Amino acid sequence: MRWLIVCFVILTAWACTTSEKARIENLPAATGKPGDMILILDSVQWKGELGDELRKIFKAEVPGLPREEPLFNLIYVYPRKGYTLLTQIRNLVFVFTLDQNSSGSKIMKENFTDETLERIRTDSTFFMVTTKDEYSRGQEVLYLFSDSQENLIKKLQQNNRRIQDYFNSVEKKRLQVALEKTTTTRGITEALRKEFDIDIKLPFGFKIADKQEDFVWLRLMDNRVDKNIFISWKPYESEYQLLPDSLIIWRDEIARRYLFDDPDNPESFVKTETSVPFKPLKATQVNFNNQFAMELRWLWKTNNNSMGGPFISYGLVDDKQQRMYYIEGFCFSPGKDQRETIRELEAILWTFKSGVGQSNP
Repeated sequence: MRWLIVCFVILTAWACTTSEKARIENLPAATGKPGDMILILDSVQWKGELGDELRKIFKAEVPGLPREEPLFNLIYVYPRKGYTLLTQIRNLVFVFTLDQNSSGSKIMKENFTDETLERIRTDSTFFMVTTKDEYSRGQEVLYLFSDSQENLIKKLQQNNRRIQDYFNSVEKKRLQVALEKTTTTRGITEALRKEFDIDIKLPFGFKIADKQEDFVWLRLMDNRVDKNIFISWKPYESEYQLLPDSLIIWRDEIARRYLFDDPDNPESFVKTETSVPFKPLKATQVNFNNQFAMELRWLWKTNNNSMGGPFISYGLVDDKQQRMYYIEGFCFSPGKDQRETIRELEAILWTFKSGVGQSNP
């Protein structure tokens, strides 16, 4: 009898999984550009304090860019019944509070059960839910709610970084999924593995621009943007090497030796741009694939002022090899938005691994 019960549970779970998989496969693919986000909220709240707080979160300035750019392309939509093409956008955010009785708020509440609404009313810790593939494949949906507008604003203020990080992580994972499918750069990946014991996934078009005993430069140039990744390493001696100032000093040493606008012009070397007072260094301690790392976001330029732009980088340590790595992505695309280029370079950097040959027999 117990065996029959176990079989029933397994078959039921399999049927539910299969049914959900079929549902997702029948959905249209999510649309929109990277960084696009639909925000669905009652118009009264959108124009008021709650809307102001949401704009602070999703339209906050991206650190480390030469021009002001928002974290996301925020598109406001008034709640309506029925299906719309806008709900196929890759990122959706629904926001409502129980103390609002306008027509838009009533439409939002109709999508929730009485049990859920009661929990929102009584559980102050319950204010956010995320789901996937709700209206389209590859879609991320965030629900933000509370018993009152005042309490939701407090929750947003306390969790603004968490909400930003959630969607930043979503966009990064989408890019990394595409990187895993890339086959055209596997030759470069295998060469780096064999020669330097490092691994990094690269999109189509990247080539090795230079390599030295402690450095490799990967580059993609087209008529729109010049994208660059470089990796350098040295013996690990002290945790002080991971301090932001130490990393910037090392960065400039690497760049002066190896990175040039024109290799025939020794004065065209790359350096950190430190002279813009309203664009400070953004340094953050991060968990980089389960190891400590220091993330830097700032600006670079060539010594002769012929080029410049933003960069993102990480300093991290391979404990087994007692080796320290500095990995960076920087770009040159004057007059163009650079948020998504830096986001792509960030996704590439997060595929980096060292000591990849150590596990091989």
